[in-house]
Amino acid sequence: MSEKKLISPWSYKRWWCQPWSIMLTGVILISGSWLICKIIWLTILVAIPVLIWMGFFLLIWPQLMIRSGVLEDES
Repeated sequence: MSEKKLISPWSYKRWWCQPWSIMLTGVILISGSWLICKIIWLTILVAIPVLIWMGFFLLIWPQLMIRSGVLEDES
């Protein structure tokens, strides 16, 4: 009985699309908007799409890739 080995979805992405770079970019954008403007509503307006983007690429996309079966190793 052969078992299929799962490959990390992150192994297909370049360095600028790794979890650490996504987190770093999101933190820099949100904190940068606060440090530059010091306006809470503007920071919230920046944070909402950034957090949605981070949530998709850090939580949803990897699970979709794993469930799709595309990452299964045939060996």
